[in-house]
Amino acid sequence: MPDIRPTGDVLGATVTGIDLSRPMSDGDFAVILRALGEHGVLRFPEQLLEPAALRDFSARFGSIQASVTGKFQDPQVPEVGILSNIVEDGKPIGIADAGQDWHTDMSYRDTMGFVNVLNAHKVPVRDGKPLGNTLFANMHAAYEALDPALKQRLDGMTATHDFNKFWEGMLAKGSGRGPLTAAQRASRPPSVHPVFLTHPITGRKVLYCNPGYAMRINELDEAESDRVLEQLFAHQLEKRFIYTHVWAERDLLIWDNIGTLHNALPDYRADEPRMMKRCQVMADRVFQPGFMPQPAMAAAR
Repeated sequence: MPDIRPTGDVLGATVTGIDLSRPMSDGDFAVILRALGEHGVLRFPEQLLEPAALRDFSARFGSIQASVTGKFQDPQVPEVGILSNIVEDGKPIGIADAGQDWHTDMSYRDTMGFVNVLNAHKVPVRDGKPLGNTLFANMHAAYEALDPALKQRLDGMTATHDFNKFWEGMLAKGSGRGPLTAAQRASRPPSVHPVFLTHPITGRKVLYCNPGYAMRINELDEAESDRVLEQLFAHQLEKRFIYTHVWAERDLLIWDNIGTLHNALPDYRADEPRMMKRCQVMADRVFQPGFMPQPAMAAAR
């Protein structure tokens, strides 16, 4: 049975007592799902998985999203993406600037993102201090602390999310990733989701509206939408909602994209190598009845 140790912060727990390279029992999976809903970010230390094992573990949570560009993925296991600033033979081996601003992965898809699974192979260290931390924001807590009048006003409203917003933002910062082609842009059309979403594990409301992809609150005129989005973004990034994960090599991190935002800090140099392997899992199963293994859930309470 996995052992769950909360960080005591607004998010996060460390999970030990399980080998993620092996298939999980329904009971262990239920415990992890319950912990994911409660803590938002789960760290599994000393778990360096082979690409196929990383894919298989991730696929337990849902379907894995393929890369929009077809680049920087494992040659034998394309579901596994590579995030890295390492250059070999004059060519980058991975995406160097992934996640470097506040966002929620795959909120731009009709079927939104559920979890990210990120396995740390190389973590940059300077003067004994790990670099490249990932920040997370708790959207359960952000919803609960929202002004009641604003909650009531926005209840039932929806927001449009657009993949191109984040991509263009990275280009404006000097990213070398290049603009999307017309075909790539067409493969990621805008999507619409509720501003307040009922979380499929906790049954509680979350603020599902992030600075990286949310473009417009559809029931408001453009000027008022801009004003309210600015208010929501400022609220959800208040310090009281933020948790910082400090990476160690061989960490495997799972986070819940429905209940959190995240931001990868690029505070390391090109000569300070960082390399992560990633699977992005869609929420195509978690909202379905019966996804949570019921007998194990009862035993885990």
